[in-house]
Amino acid sequence: MTETVFANAKIITEDAVVQGAIQIVDGMISAVDTGTSVPSGAIDCEGDYIAPGLIELHTDNLERHLSPRPRVSWPKRAAVLGHDRELAGAGITTVFDALRVGSEADQKREGYARYARETADNILDLMRQHVLKVSHHIHLRAELCTDTLVEELHEFSHHDRVGLVSLMDHTPGQRQFRDTSKLRVYLMGKHGFDDAGVEAHFTRLKELQSLYLEKHRAAAVAYAKQVGAVLASHDDTTADDVIASGGEGVTIAEFPTTFEAATACRAHDQFIVMGAPNIIRGGSHSGNVAAHDLANDGLLDILSSDYVPAALLNAAVTLGISMQDMAAGIRKVTAVPADAAGFNDRGRIALEKRADLVRFAVHDGLPMISSVWVRGARVA
Repeated sequence: MTETVFANAKIITEDAVVQGAIQIVDGMISAVDTGTSVPSGAIDCEGDYIAPGLIELHTDNLERHLSPRPRVSWPKRAAVLGHDRELAGAGITTVFDALRVGSEADQKREGYARYARETADNILDLMRQHVLKVSHHIHLRAELCTDTLVEELHEFSHHDRVGLVSLMDHTPGQRQFRDTSKLRVYLMGKHGFDDAGVEAHFTRLKELQSLYLEKHRAAAVAYAKQVGAVLASHDDTTADDVIASGGEGVTIAEFPTTFEAATACRAHDQFIVMGAPNIIRGGSHSGNVAAHDLANDGLLDILSSDYVPAALLNAAVTLGISMQDMAAGIRKVTAVPADAAGFNDRGRIALEKRADLVRFAVHDGLPMISSVWVRGARVA
């Protein structure tokens, strides 16, 4: 039996912040006590916060490691390891790695190339070897308007830790990219498209939407039910979008783009996810609704780091400070995503929960992480 005690800490429970101590036995929380005393042998946290380990439902960070520059491919095993270490350092102890499924059948085209199955194989193999620091699960981002979606989905079975499937349609002129000027800037900046290239790309995407959207959406919904994965919508914009996704069994709404959609999500009891970078930057990089505004109206349940892992704790603390309720801010990256994903063993500092913990101080509004533990073992 191994035992550790963290004392003299500001413990962030689901509903409050209390000064006290946490006892861990064999990787599980065995006691939570109040007070400032530091028993012999305990770790003195010197008044720092201790929060549950952060739970990330949607991050594209692995793709940045896989392709650190446009048209540059990094070895997948090295990319997974680098991504894993970055998450641990950011306090993320459970992650759903978002892998795109759906590619161009003609690999000579400028477009999506396959990578999900091979990448997942590396994640799962490294997990079996016990070399990853945090708990990894698979989130399949189903690009509905692509040639190979159904084929790629069925490369994954219920043995592959697929816990989340999201339904995505990035056709320009709707959802995330109603303002096509934002997409134009993105394509020119990241992929080096010129004006003619952008127009050709838009035309091709609209052709794919007309060919595949409806039948691939039905196939992805059926697949999620088959493997027992939670189903998420992506970039719902109108109340009709939400009504359609609710009818398909969607329980998580990723990044609704308007107040109209977010309000409909609440009416359909969907968990509303918004990007932590949206909070930090003060608005959406795509020109859509600001996450702060949704939070102020009670329409934000969960934060996702999206493309900046360090943003997750930063945004939760920012919300906690602005709401004068640190527990409420931290809940959006711990207890609530745990509930949305169906976890009952983590996301809270409570008896018999996993000892996934983050110790941090706050300086000038910014969280500074000093230590991270997974199942009571220090990982950062």
